[in-house]
Amino acid sequence: MRSIWNGAISFGLVSIPIKLFNATENHAISFRQIHTADGGRIRYRKVCELDEQEVQSAEIGKGYEDADGSIIPITDDDLAALPLPTARTIEIVAFVPIASIDPLQMDQAYYLAANGVPAAKPYTLLREALSRSRKVAIAKFALRGRERLGMLRVVDDVIAMHGLLWPDEIRQPEGIAPEGNVTVRDAELDLADTLMDTLGEVDLDTLHDDYREAVEELIAAKSESGGAISPAATESTGGDAQVIDLMAALENSVRAAKSSRGESTDSGDSGKAPAKVTELKSRKKAAPAKKTATATGTKKTATAKKTASTTKSASTTKTASAKKAASTTKKAPAKKATARKRTSA
Repeated sequence: MRSIWNGAISFGLVSIPIKLFNATENHAISFRQIHTADGGRIRYRKVCELDEQEVQSAEIGKGYEDADGSIIPITDDDLAALPLPTARTIEIVAFVPIASIDPLQMDQAYYLAANGVPAAKPYTLLREALSRSRKVAIAKFALRGRERLGMLRVVDDVIAMHGLLWPDEIRQPEGIAPEGNVTVRDAELDLADTLMDTLGEVDLDTLHDDYREAVEELIAAKSESGGAISPAATESTGGDAQVIDLMAALENSVRAAKSSRGESTDSGDSGKAPAKVTELKSRKKAAPAKKTATATGTKKTATAKKTASTTKSASTTKTASAKKAASTTKKAPAKKATARKRTSA
């Protein structure tokens, strides 16, 4: 890996020369803007809005736009003259429990490496001290022209540093929570706990970006075919909003999770009805709803006719059986009377 910053960790009176490396990388697929008519790249030119002339990078400086729209030029010399003790130093200011760090503050992650043989011992000392204390170090450092906040912790056998947002950079979640008084029953919480326990843990190394893989396959297919392939038909997942029976949905989720893990689902709830989903009417999709209703009505009519036919057949069979029985009963006395007549003679 290539280091992006060289400096030192200030640990009291101990100075530890280090190199800074990016700990993460972005695997997202990026696209270029093109002219759809001929496939040519779309490029941006930096043009001065006053003389409308293209400007080279060497001629471009910094400026701050004031509230009235005026630009205040700021030079590199102006910034260099500012007091910045952390310009080349990661200054540790405190050691705190990691639980005291709000995950919302987490930013870019870096690896810190000892820079040279003399730095190995103090680097190892700090790493072991962090491990034994079960704490993290809060530090201030400067990178890319601005002072930042950081958190040092141990990852395997190296020291990692997470950039932290300043506390005033975290927005308050005003107006985000659901409005109104929403009540959750204990039974629903119990089922949610059961579902969480059933789903269990996951090995994060097994998770991957399915969408990125699909995009890569699409690009490979278009590359092999010269850029012309038939788009795959996709089913729309949109539609009307749904009102879900929360208890039934939780119960079904628990059963599905157990089934996927090969566990028995016979826990006394196998006879419970599936989750009830009530479709909310949407004005925009009235036609499909009508079509569905018609199809449902036709299906009900067919079922009713089939039931009536079966009932009629059963009735006919029953009537025929009754007539046959009556006829047999009627003939029996006649035979008996003939027998008596012969005896009398």
